[in-house]
Amino acid sequence: MENVMEKYFDQIVQSTVEILRFDSSQKPAVNGCPFGKETADCLAYFLELAQGMGFETRNYDNYVGEVIFGEGKDFAILAHLDVVPAGSGWKYPPFGGVINDDPSDGGVLGTKIWGRGAMDDKAPAIACLYALKAIKDQGIVPHRTFKLIVGCNEESGWKCIEHYNKVAVMPEEGFTPDADFPAIYAEKGILHFATYFPINQPPMSALNAGERVNMVCDRAEITLTRKAAGALIGYQNSVDGTSLSYDNTTNILTVSGKSAHGSTPDKGANALGAALAFLGSVSADCRKAYDLLFADTMGLKTLCDETGRLTMSPDVATFKDGILTVTTDVRFPATYPLSAVTDKLDRSGVQYEIVNYQAPLYNDPNGKLITTLMGVYNAATGKNDKAIAIGGGTYARALKCGCAFGPELPDTEPTIHQANEYVTLDALRFMIKIYYEAIKAIAQ
Repeated sequence: MENVMEKYFDQIVQSTVEILRFDSSQKPAVNGCPFGKETADCLAYFLELAQGMGFETRNYDNYVGEVIFGEGKDFAILAHLDVVPAGSGWKYPPFGGVINDDPSDGGVLGTKIWGRGAMDDKAPAIACLYALKAIKDQGIVPHRTFKLIVGCNEESGWKCIEHYNKVAVMPEEGFTPDADFPAIYAEKGILHFATYFPINQPPMSALNAGERVNMVCDRAEITLTRKAAGALIGYQNSVDGTSLSYDNTTNILTVSGKSAHGSTPDKGANALGAALAFLGSVSADCRKAYDLLFADTMGLKTLCDETGRLTMSPDVATFKDGILTVTTDVRFPATYPLSAVTDKLDRSGVQYEIVNYQAPLYNDPNGKLITTLMGVYNAATGKNDKAIAIGGGTYARALKCGCAFGPELPDTEPTIHQANEYVTLDALRFMIKIYYEAIKAIAQ
């Protein structure tokens, strides 16, 4: 693969550092900024960067923006500039855009860019923008009209895409640089549901766990009754990767775990699971919640097809007025209907409601889009890989023919939705080269 992009690399690094400094996690709407001022500022930065490159840009009311280049049938590159909350446990400021590594971890100084959104999805958005710039600088006019669409609400409900569809026309075909390599031909169905458990003689007066339903819960705080606190003596926590800490003065039990993307709960350590396991040791009602949602007595995880097994990640919980509310992230196999999940929920007898649902995505793995992107990927890597299926939900679902394509490479440390998210300079180099080649191949 020719190294056309290398001359832009220093600019790309600087642009990545600068865009990571915006805290574009969702905030309350204010003065024409539907997701908060800093998210709108982040969008403005991106569009101004593109304008400086000579591209036509549009800002659709601070919901979503786009960069337009080429002639012919529209092709979408769907990225997003919003991020999940930073959370705790960072070694560098989550919105600092620091280029560094910690020598105590055996790293080499200056090999990683740290920040929330480094991989999800700001660096990939920047990489695609500069790939378009490189093609433009060569005087090439693509035979497709590329629309680099950057949303501001991907992590919190897709209101950006809803707004775009009201004020513009979404291309039918495209890819999103917001998942894994290689090309992804299928995405599991996504279901977020809330369950309600009445707790008789509750062992706690308050419980708060998790930040987002699509992030594995990494922290839970429970205000215990004195009787329940006594059960901590000699209690053995069996949930790997979690720890319990009790403060006698406040009666608060803090459970710590490790966050991960809700679609890959096995990569995290669920603090809520450890919390409910303990509470279940002193309360039959809490045990029921643990058994249903973590021990999976409903049998939801038995659902499986070529796109993988159902995953279930209970990530957010509160206790109020005698009711324990738990919101769970489920990713179910792409060839199954929603009823395959809800039938099991109905039979469980637990009260529940659907909070969010996205139908599965399934594309022909032998279709033109997938085979083109796989050709580019295999040429870049020297492999002969096949397209894959994932549990994540991406903007590809907004397209009639869409797929996810990168940025995370196989066998690399996953940091998306975790503390200390980073992108390595080597990964950034790979991104800009492969997106350049992919856009060039599609443009022909």
